[in-house]
Amino acid sequence: MAPYSLLVTRLQKALGVRQYHVASVLCQRAKVAMSHFEPNEYIRYDLLEKNIDIVRKRLNRPLTLSEKIVYGHLDDPAKQEIERGKTYLRLRPDRVAMQDATAQMAMLQFISSGLPKVAVPSTIHCDHLIEAQLGGEKDLRRAKDINQEVYNFLATAGAKYGVGFWRPGSGIIHQIILENYAYPGVLLIGTDSHTPNGGGLGGICIGVGGADAVDVMAGIPWELKCPKVIGVKLTGSLSGWTSPKDVILKVAGILTVKGGTGAIVEYHGPGVDSISCTGMATICNMGAEIGATTSVFPYNHRMKKYLSKTGREDIAKLADEYKDHLVPDPGCHYDQLIEINLNELKPHINGPFTPDLAHPVAEVGTVAEKEGWPLDIRVGLIGSCTNSSYEDMGRSAAVAKQALAHGLKCKSQFTITPGSEQIRATIERDGYAQILREVGGIVLANACGPCIGQWDRKDIKKGEKNTIVTSYNRNFTGRNDANPETHAFVTSPEIVTALAIAGTLKFNPETDFLTGKDGKKFKLEAPDADELPRAEFDPGQDTYQHPPKDSSGQRVDVSPTSQRLQLLEPFDKWDGKDLEDLQILIKVKGKCTTDHISAAGPWLKFRGHLDNISNNLLIGAINVENGKANSVRNAVTQEFGPVPDTARYYKKHGIRWVVIGDENYGEGSSREHAALEPRHLGGRAIITKSFARIHETNLKKQGLLPLTFADPADYNKIHPVDKLTIQGLKDFAPGKPLKCIIKHPNGTQETILLNHTFNETQIEWFRAGSALNRMKELQQQ
Repeated sequence: MAPYSLLVTRLQKALGVRQYHVASVLCQRAKVAMSHFEPNEYIRYDLLEKNIDIVRKRLNRPLTLSEKIVYGHLDDPAKQEIERGKTYLRLRPDRVAMQDATAQMAMLQFISSGLPKVAVPSTIHCDHLIEAQLGGEKDLRRAKDINQEVYNFLATAGAKYGVGFWRPGSGIIHQIILENYAYPGVLLIGTDSHTPNGGGLGGICIGVGGADAVDVMAGIPWELKCPKVIGVKLTGSLSGWTSPKDVILKVAGILTVKGGTGAIVEYHGPGVDSISCTGMATICNMGAEIGATTSVFPYNHRMKKYLSKTGREDIAKLADEYKDHLVPDPGCHYDQLIEINLNELKPHINGPFTPDLAHPVAEVGTVAEKEGWPLDIRVGLIGSCTNSSYEDMGRSAAVAKQALAHGLKCKSQFTITPGSEQIRATIERDGYAQILREVGGIVLANACGPCIGQWDRKDIKKGEKNTIVTSYNRNFTGRNDANPETHAFVTSPEIVTALAIAGTLKFNPETDFLTGKDGKKFKLEAPDADELPRAEFDPGQDTYQHPPKDSSGQRVDVSPTSQRLQLLEPFDKWDGKDLEDLQILIKVKGKCTTDHISAAGPWLKFRGHLDNISNNLLIGAINVENGKANSVRNAVTQEFGPVPDTARYYKKHGIRWVVIGDENYGEGSSREHAALEPRHLGGRAIITKSFARIHETNLKKQGLLPLTFADPADYNKIHPVDKLTIQGLKDFAPGKPLKCIIKHPNGTQETILLNHTFNETQIEWFRAGSALNRMKELQQQ
């Protein structure tokens, strides 16, 4: 094989790319490392400044913070066409982060690329495959045993290709990034939809699919549609029971699950300074639930304080020097502006079944009674990547301590998920964990756990109607425990704790009283806790594996008989013809998230084996024809059966198929398996009213056609028994609609128009069969 540098040079030359490894170039003003783990990879504020100056002169207007960071990472700031919401930007991210469930496919794709080492700092984080069952240590030991093959693959692949590896038990990817890798002005992409968590430290951190990560790791410019910018102006200050979580719960209620699509949400205003750095991260994290590309806060003293406390005072000092580039320009323009007075904001709880159904805590009990939602709370769950900071745990412990002082414990079951090993060790040292155990809590492993469906729940049977409250970010049907009758509500950790103590949705801690063991009534005081530990953080156990300097002898083995891992075969190229007589696999009714398309929970174990995980394709989607999940008509046999079985039947018999979807198809997690699976099983197009951003890109990367109805009402013209022909692919061009001929069983036909958002590069992906196929073509050239 040719030397690494020669391979990269060839690939970059073919793509018209400049010689790239900018992170290794020394800063002119100071040499400050991106992280302690990469002492020779430096922050390039000088390059950010240079690019911003070029773009500002071109646009001749004030810039938002989002624009400064995004445009500051342009591959060619002098010539790049820039128009919000329209043009595609070619960007140079600073780093890549992958969680273990998505890293498997990302690394398998990187291996297929033929490149011997990543071109930018990259990390793998083992957080998704640990099931909550008995408690932290026991669950971690069990996970290491069950997932040994996968962990070994990721560890050896990381060592082989220069990727840092965070072992199981390290913590959740987003908390690890906040503690070690995020910094003001960074452009980071992560293979998880809640990567925007890093916006709490002033970075533009964007969730993507694994194929996008492969592009960046290969040193290729990453393409992103130029985002619009939604401004959220905060005034007043947080106090009492109101928390940072309530800010995003309120915003979600305003914008809904698709209101942020194609936009960055930029928080600003005097109210920002009343929010801790980790509180800002909470708000940015859950911005994924409104479909936003990402969210960001301006650099301020709360971020500086957090950087210093996490051992990065040198980064804080450098950020101070470049602060003008890490805040918005006065007079900058936002495409939409929302104003929230934090003095008037009340504690919120959102749900069930969708994270944008917002209720004040004071009203949710009444609404629940009216709607027939169960009032009794079976389980309260705190932690997750959204709310597992030291401050979050401290505020929850402050509530629990009051209950214990009156002889009370939780009426509901109660679980605690530390966000990282550092958080776990520190709350153990400072007594928070013990208080939460004494009130009835179980401390789970430092992992995602129930938040992503990794929960071996025993207290109910599937189909039993019940209520849980969490400090998580998502509450889609069946998300946490695979039970479609679990009514999940999302709120702050301190409200979860108070509700778990009371045991009912009817309890409002701001006004209602509890009865102590002595029979006396008392009211919980609003919690108060330190933003950061007074002593230094306790780092806990060392769980990081550095990639070796010399990886030439490192082997990465994938057994051909493995049920967990499978090397990838290239997808077939487009045959140059229109897509004729496509069979409709399923016409989906209503909400269809990536959880519906490719379920998580027990299916996570197959994330590295495309054929096995394809057995969950669309099993959660509701079929318009019969109102059922995982039950579709086989057009040949006329029998109803599971969606994956029907898709495999069509593939075996050479029948190409299409999916018809509703609004915001593919919202939720970034999992590219939701795009890989339909491609693997013979799908050619997904036609919907609208798409969620990440899923639409993932579909394009795998050579599928994500198309939208030019007239959304045309969704009603297509019936599951119809056949579709998509015309115009020979002249496929950006902005040019495609024709779709609907062939009804009675012999009649009608023609509709289908829109798309493909650019020239993405059309090349389609023609090559996938983005990875196109990368290989360019290497061969």
